[in-house]
Amino acid sequence: MEQNPNLKEQKQSLKEHKPILKVSNLGVSFSQYSKGLHRQNLKVITNLDIELFEGSILAVVGSSGSGKSLLAHAILDILPDNAVTTGEIVYKGNVLTKKDSEKLRGREFVLIPQSVNYLDPLQKVGKQVGISVTDRKKKDSIVSNLFSKYGLGKNVENHYPFQLSGGMTRKVLLSTALASDAKVIIADEPTPGLDQEALNEVLKDFRELADNGCAILMITHDIQAALKIADDIAIFYAGTTLEVANVSDFDRDGHKLRHPYTKALNRALPNNEFVPLKGTQPLPDELPDGCLFFDRCTNRTSCCEKEKPEFQEIRGGKVRCFYAT
Repeated sequence: MEQNPNLKEQKQSLKEHKPILKVSNLGVSFSQYSKGLHRQNLKVITNLDIELFEGSILAVVGSSGSGKSLLAHAILDILPDNAVTTGEIVYKGNVLTKKDSEKLRGREFVLIPQSVNYLDPLQKVGKQVGISVTDRKKKDSIVSNLFSKYGLGKNVENHYPFQLSGGMTRKVLLSTALASDAKVIIADEPTPGLDQEALNEVLKDFRELADNGCAILMITHDIQAALKIADDIAIFYAGTTLEVANVSDFDRDGHKLRHPYTKALNRALPNNEFVPLKGTQPLPDELPDGCLFFDRCTNRTSCCEKEKPEFQEIRGGKVRCFYAT
């Protein structure tokens, strides 16, 4: 899915302007009660930073618990009532308010959710996909074409969610987003359960949407799928953005990458060295005072143990590490 040189030049030109969506120092904590009914705030996200540009795909990669889905829910303002957020989310140059999020959801912002339970169990799936179509005259044909593209027969439009398999439901959720005229598509783990043919079709559609001006945030565990279509990769770790790098930096030896964790992920890919990284990311209530990656890093110093590195720009990417070069 290589992009032609003209498209690459256009994307570079777009990135010289302001991002359509920017998340800065996002923090998310949850108010909860511990033993003895003591109320406490558990901070699960600290210092998440991303930028989305029109015409580009940003893939967010990280292990479970790194904050990927919470980022999506924070942008859309659909976090639970006991959540408290800090930081700033800016859309089209303006700080995003709760009222703005409510108005933009389903119009300029569209979510492809991770859970298949987001579909209305009491409504036929064809009608649910049709809600996203703005051109009412072409609604039926657009829905039928999308279902056909993903191997869903005409009769599936009249099915209810409980009549679909997991893979079929995933395709319906994708169709709901692709039928819209959204400016920003947030795809939260959009590929699990898809056969290889459908996966390739979805990735192709994402790339075409971005090439036509849409900004796409693709949240995924599948870094290899992300590398096929994304422009940039954001690496999350324990609720923090450690690095944002261009896909071209993920070559075989990873010498262009900046953070030790990102380099380790690159080495662990099956088509590279396939070497696993020992240890696990820290839990939200066990975060160290200094660098979050301190206990797993082979380049650590006493400075890393005591201080948190700032997010800085290095060689065209961004990284949170004292010794990145």
